[in-house]
Amino acid sequence: MAAAAAEQDYWGLFREETGWYNEIFLSAVVPGGGGWWRALPHPLRSWLRNCIGGYLLYFATGFLWCFVIYYWKRNAYIPKDAVPTVEAMKKQIIVASKAMPFYCALPSVSEHMIESGWTRCFFHISEVGWPMYIVYVSLYLIFVEFGIYWMHRELHDIKPLYKHLHATHHIYNKENTLSPFAGLAFHPLDGILQAISHVIALFLLPMHFRTHIALLFIEAVWTANIHDCIHGKIWPVMGAGYHTIHHTTYRHNYGHYTVWMDWLFGTLREPEDLLKKD
Repeated sequence: MAAAAAEQDYWGLFREETGWYNEIFLSAVVPGGGGWWRALPHPLRSWLRNCIGGYLLYFATGFLWCFVIYYWKRNAYIPKDAVPTVEAMKKQIIVASKAMPFYCALPSVSEHMIESGWTRCFFHISEVGWPMYIVYVSLYLIFVEFGIYWMHRELHDIKPLYKHLHATHHIYNKENTLSPFAGLAFHPLDGILQAISHVIALFLLPMHFRTHIALLFIEAVWTANIHDCIHGKIWPVMGAGYHTIHHTTYRHNYGHYTVWMDWLFGTLREPEDLLKKD
C-alpha cells in the first residue's frame, strides 16, 4: 500500500508540473477575465497551452527569421531570385495554422501518458545522475533521428501516403517557394507521424520529462531553420542546404537533425556535389 501511494505521489509530480505550466502560461495569454479555462479538464488545459504556445512559437520564429533573411540582410544569405513571394508564404501559414491544433494533440497526449505513469520518464536528473542523463538523451535523439528518417522515407515510398499526406508539403519544391513558414506546412497527420518517434521513445528509454517537452517544441524552430534555403555548412548537421535538395530531388536527405541516417542508408546527397554537377 505504501509503495503504491509513493508511486502515485511520484507521478503526481508530473501533473503538478504541467498544471504549473498551464497556470503560468494561460493566465498570461488567454483573453477574458475569470480564467474560464480553469474549468476545462486538465488534458484540455494542457492542449490549449500547447496550441497557443505552438502558434506563438511558429509566428515569432517565422516572422523574425523572414525579417532577417529577406529584409534586414536582403541578398546576404540567398540570391534575390530565391526569395519566396508573399503569396507563397501566406499559403504556407494557412496550411500550418489549420494543422496546428492537431499537431498539439501529440505533446498533450504525451503529457497525459507520462502523468499516468505509462512511460519511462523520470522527473529529476538527480534520479539518474548527469552521466546517465547525457547517455539517455543521446539514445533518445538517436532513436528519434532513426524514427523520423524512416517515417519520412516511407511517406515518400508508399505512394498512397505520399499522395494523400506528404504531397501537401512538397508543393514547395523550389528555393523560391520555400521559407521558414513552410516548416510546419504539412497535412496534420503527416506532421504527427513524423514527430511520433518522440513519444514512442518514452516507452523504450528513460527520459527526462522537461527535456522531452523542450525537444518537442524545439522541432518548430528546427523545421523553420531547415526550410530557409541557407546552407550553414556545419557538419554533421542536416541543415537547409541538405533539406533544399530533398525538396528538389524527392529521393535524398530524409534525415532531420544530422546527415548520419542518410549516410548509413545510402540516401545522402551533399550540397557541394550538386554545385559541382551544375
